[in-house]
Amino acid sequence: MNTGENAEGLRKIIDLMRKCSIIVLCLHFYIYCYAAFDIWGLTHAIIRQVLTNLAGTGLFRHFYISKAIALGLLVVSLIGAKGKKDEKLKLSAALMPLLSGLVIYWVSSLLLGLAASEEVLAGLYITVTSLGFLLVLNGGTLLTRLLKDRLGEDIFNQLQETFPQEERLLKNEYSVNLPARYNLKGKIRRSWINIINPFRSILVAGTPGAGKSYFVIRHVITQHIRKCFTMFIYDFKFDDLSVIAYNTYLRYRHLHAVEPRFYVINFDDLSLSHRCNPLYPDSMTDITDATESSRTIMLGLNREWIKKTGDFFVESPINFVTAIIWFLRKYKNGKYCTLPHVIELMQMNYDQLFPVLRTEPEIEVLINPFVTAYVNGAMEQLEGQIASAKITMARLSSPMLYYVLSGNDFTLDINNPQEPKIVCVGNNPQKTQVYGAVLSLYVSRMIKLVNRKNQLKSSLVFDEFPTIYIGGASGIEGTIATARGNKVCTCLAVQDLSQLRKDYGKESADVIFSIVGNIISGQVVGDTAKQLSERFGKIMQQRESLSINSSDTSISRSTQLESAIPPSRISALSSGEFVGAVADDPTAKIELKTFHCEIINDHDALKAEEASYVPIPKVRDITQREIEDNYSRIKDEVAMIIEMEMERIYDTPELAHLLVAREE
Repeated sequence: MNTGENAEGLRKIIDLMRKCSIIVLCLHFYIYCYAAFDIWGLTHAIIRQVLTNLAGTGLFRHFYISKAIALGLLVVSLIGAKGKKDEKLKLSAALMPLLSGLVIYWVSSLLLGLAASEEVLAGLYITVTSLGFLLVLNGGTLLTRLLKDRLGEDIFNQLQETFPQEERLLKNEYSVNLPARYNLKGKIRRSWINIINPFRSILVAGTPGAGKSYFVIRHVITQHIRKCFTMFIYDFKFDDLSVIAYNTYLRYRHLHAVEPRFYVINFDDLSLSHRCNPLYPDSMTDITDATESSRTIMLGLNREWIKKTGDFFVESPINFVTAIIWFLRKYKNGKYCTLPHVIELMQMNYDQLFPVLRTEPEIEVLINPFVTAYVNGAMEQLEGQIASAKITMARLSSPMLYYVLSGNDFTLDINNPQEPKIVCVGNNPQKTQVYGAVLSLYVSRMIKLVNRKNQLKSSLVFDEFPTIYIGGASGIEGTIATARGNKVCTCLAVQDLSQLRKDYGKESADVIFSIVGNIISGQVVGDTAKQLSERFGKIMQQRESLSINSSDTSISRSTQLESAIPPSRISALSSGEFVGAVADDPTAKIELKTFHCEIINDHDALKAEEASYVPIPKVRDITQREIEDNYSRIKDEVAMIIEMEMERIYDTPELAHLLVAREE
């Protein structure tokens, strides 16, 4: 025990050992330099008798035995010494006198072989050996004052924030497995990020350049296509992801029970684009489908409306567009039910548009408020209700958009067992506001068709997800929450939670962030890093504290729960370094779900693979004349609908009440 009595006893033992070492060294000098001591008159018969008796012990049988014993007793005394710790003392400052003293102590015996008198040789030997002895004593004492702590070695606390991670490779028919390496108490170990249940959704976060696409998303695409998933890819920077998907599809399409077809939607180069009508009439079975489509396209074009949902001047244009969509769906069994026809029909004069829309009983309740405002001459109110929709939708009035949106090369039921598909839709960062709204409609309709029972397993990959809007009960939140049982995997890539909040509103963004089961995050900052750190939980970490006073220095150690991955660590991740947590499966439990590692990519192999990629082939040769003709045809068809319906109303007395006239 560290009591005063024990400390005093230890000090006395140390002093005794040190005195014994000095006595043995002095006897060594006296015996092996006896001739000099005799000349100096420092001998006596009694001393000679004592030394003769000591010689019988074997202590002085050899020159180096007594010298080694003296040094050994000194070392023993130093081992038990407890010097006052000095945090500024360096190891080199202690080793230098210690090592030099040892060398001098042993090499000094060479002096006895010099050509000189006995007195001179004895004086030199005793002096030099004593100097070496004192240097060893000084160096050993300094060693006892060294502060043996690691407080200054790990200034960023990196070693304490390491923890065991999953090192097993856990695979199944749905999994995404990413090889990685991580640091455990200073040792680099191999690990695996095992997303064995991707149907609980995957959120990939990270600032630009963090490596979301290169280290994570490309592997989700390649591994899922190899495992016979159908797939929908929102490629923000076309064709970065699409070309990966196409070449992977070419390699593994033969593994599918029914070989899937590969389709592309691209508004910039129509020769690479298939045509697809997101308002395909057979996929719209109820007026609620028209409502969801209307809401998606309007909020996609007017992101600020997302935060004003429920306001009169937000809901009114949505209802107006809903009425037009549903009218075209019912008119001649949906023959003209396309978004371009909706846009053109909206631009018609109210005197003709309202009577035509009122011929469909199902939408009369939606149209009546507008008709009433028009009849009563409340044009300011009416324009406030409708003009925002007309002006907004007019942005989409483009011959190229009309061409893609008015065709029927394929339908959006990508996981149809009879017609499996891999669909890539491309955006353009320079035209995000316009293209994003149209692509949002594609995604919204696709999600509604995918999330059904008895379909194939499918994977939905959204790069830069906030650039499109998928709202409503059957939007992305509903897909994440309910599509798990229908084998739908959703992978969302975002830069930051604040970006998601800006484009989707705080409530929706927080819901999406909270219900995702698998999170992989590169470098993020601010509130996103804090929320992730809280989600990853805490681990036991050792803490050390240093106390220095006038008489002693002490180090105390303790353990306490601290964040496994603090926000500061997440904010300083390098490219390719990720933190996160995976969700397990009832049939395959994962104890170590949290990870902080560097994903391993074989850069040379990936570079060679990309060099062998073939470009996405052209779908058709298209001329500008064909595009313009299609644009004009749609306008003519809308004019024909108005003309024929107005003629029918005029020719049918029972429909005369549908005509409207504005009060002056």
